[in-house]
Amino acid sequence: MNTTGPAPKGLRLIPFRGLRYVPERVGSLAAVTSPPYDVVVRPDGLHHLESADPHNIVRLILPQAATAADRHRQAASTLRRWLTEGVLAPDPEPALYVYEQRHGDLLQRGVIGALALSAPAEGVVLPHEDVMPDIVEDRAALMRATATNLEPLLLTYRGGEDGSPDGTAGTTGASGTTAVIERTALREPLLSTTTEDGFSHRLWSVTDPAELAEIEDDLADRQALIADGHHRWATYLRLREEHPASAAGPWAYGLVLLVDTARHPLQVRAIHRLLHGLPVAEALAALEAVPGSFRVRTLEGTLPEAVRALSDAAGAGAGTAAGAGANNAFLLAGDGRFHLIDRPDEALLARTVRADRPAEWRALDATVLHSTLLDHIWKIPDAPEHISYIHDTRAAVEQAERHGGTAVLLHPVREEVVRELARQAVTMPRKSTSFGPKPATGLVLRSLADG
Repeated sequence: MNTTGPAPKGLRLIPFRGLRYVPERVGSLAAVTSPPYDVVVRPDGLHHLESADPHNIVRLILPQAATAADRHRQAASTLRRWLTEGVLAPDPEPALYVYEQRHGDLLQRGVIGALALSAPAEGVVLPHEDVMPDIVEDRAALMRATATNLEPLLLTYRGGEDGSPDGTAGTTGASGTTAVIERTALREPLLSTTTEDGFSHRLWSVTDPAELAEIEDDLADRQALIADGHHRWATYLRLREEHPASAAGPWAYGLVLLVDTARHPLQVRAIHRLLHGLPVAEALAALEAVPGSFRVRTLEGTLPEAVRALSDAAGAGAGTAAGAGANNAFLLAGDGRFHLIDRPDEALLARTVRADRPAEWRALDATVLHSTLLDHIWKIPDAPEHISYIHDTRAAVEQAERHGGTAVLLHPVREEVVRELARQAVTMPRKSTSFGPKPATGLVLRSLADG
């Protein structure tokens, strides 16, 4: 493959020598993997992963120390020790990696590689969410210290609609990247493991020059959407700027998993908010102090029943342009009960939501939550000491109840809305969506020192 020529107008994915765990040096591959760093529910999930195996990847992506600088130095020291001890080792030759996740009827396959970085204005890789500068700085400092891409981003693109996504029909009708992936999945994998969430994971390497060229040609005119990993993508771009002399070097690329959602549609879930200093009683009182701001109802029943009520209130048209605010709904929890708030006042929305954005953006639940509820009614700054972002619904509720805060549960937005806003270069409020299944962290890493 040509890795030194001018950047194409589309995606440019190149092989790299993957750093992988040596199976004989760890308890099991499942025990050393982790969800992405921002999905780990701290401290419970962190302690669970640390105790699963002394070499769990969480010790690199979420190192624990008194200061940020100490954490980053610790991660770098741990990585060097594992490489010296042979816990991690580079593959013998550069490769792209076919990655499969399977759980029951759900099957997702994609290709992992080093993707040429591009600014949003170039229209090759489209972000759809804002980022928090402090998180970008932390991830950048960690990446500087370790000189390693520790976990792949999840990017989606729209390939051909042909072929069979269940892997049972061979490569009939498939072409390009899809054909390579399906052929590769018939071979013996480099690794195979099942994690405790029930997902099975398999990984293969692709080193044949003809197959690498087939993928390169197929992706050369495609556009990708960042499904998961906005902060890490922003980190890649920042570190590329810090290495201007290396325009074609390792810092000009970043580790990604590319999934064709025409073949393997992703699931889209919401990311919930945990408001640390706001008890539920105070949240409800603030709503009552603005008469008619939202309809508020206290629900009886279990968490699954309350989530169904939230879904019903959000309605099938949630996140569309049909009447900004008409379907906005949120579920508050933390006092042992569930409180459904919906039907925001149109005049209130007109005063609090920016008017210079598309109607689809103004109608997003995350927009109304941040602009109307957090900024205007509850007056809570969007800072880590005030708000945590939690993917798991039950974990958000449990933490709110344990610490006396308020969990704000959201209904997911549709993928079509996300993609359309991204095409318009309109970013959604940070942590608006959670696409999945996400790649397991720890199956393959990319060293920036390897060139």
